[in-house]
Amino acid sequence: MLVCVSLCVRAQSFEVASIKPADPSAYGSSARSTPGQFVMENMSLKEWMEIAFDVKDFSLAGPPWLDSARFNVTARAPEPAAKWAVTQAMLRNLLVERFKMAFHREPKMLPAYVLVVDKKGLKLTPSTATEGNSNTSEGRVVRITATHVTLADLADMLSQQLRGPVKDSTGLTGYYNVKLQYAPYDAAASESARSKEDNPASSVFAALQEQAGLKLETRKTQVDILVIDHIERQPSEN
Repeated sequence: MLVCVSLCVRAQSFEVASIKPADPSAYGSSARSTPGQFVMENMSLKEWMEIAFDVKDFSLAGPPWLDSARFNVTARAPEPAAKWAVTQAMLRNLLVERFKMAFHREPKMLPAYVLVVDKKGLKLTPSTATEGNSNTSEGRVVRITATHVTLADLADMLSQQLRGPVKDSTGLTGYYNVKLQYAPYDAAASESARSKEDNPASSVFAALQEQAGLKLETRKTQVDILVIDHIERQPSEN
C-alpha cells in the first residue's frame, strides 16, 4: 500500500505554483525564499525532497532518475509563512499534489561516523558571538568556516561532506568557532592511496584531529529513511 503521512495531505498549500522543466544545459541549482514566495531553479526532485523533508542524500531511497529530473519552480503562498517548517510542509504537499508522490519512513542500520573529542583534547575556541553562521567552499581543498555553532551542527556539516550519518557523541553542549580545511573526501580511496602530490591537504579525518582536536570513529547506527513508493516523472499541469 502506498502511504503519505497525514501531515502532508493536510498541509497548507501554495496558492499558485508554476513548475517547468529546467534547461538541460543549465549548471548548478538554487533555492530562495522571500515573504510569501519560494523559487527553485534547476532543482532536481531529489534536492527538492531533501529541502522539503529535511533529509540528506543517504537517508532518501527512491528511483535513480530523481537526480536527473530537474525543474524551475515559482510558488506563491496565500500569506507569508511564519516559520520555515510551514514552507517545508507546502513544498511536501506540492510534491504530492503535482507529482502524485507517495512515501513512508522506515528505520535502517547504516555505517556511520561518531564525532568524539580526541585524546589530546579539544582545540576549538569557545564562541563569544550571539549569532551563528557557517560557510563551506569546495575545490581542491574543502574549507569550513563557522562561528557560534555547536558540535552537533559541525557533525551535520560533516555528514554532508562524507555523504553518510555523522553523530555528535562529544557530550559538549557549548558553542564554538570552527576553521577546517582538508582534501575532498573520496570514499573509494583509502588513506594510504591518497598522494600528497595529488592533493597536499590533509584528509578530513586527519584535519579534525590536527585542527580541531576531534576524531571520527566508525560504527553502525539506526537512521530514519524516507522511502519514495511512487512518484510521477512529470508534474500535472500548472
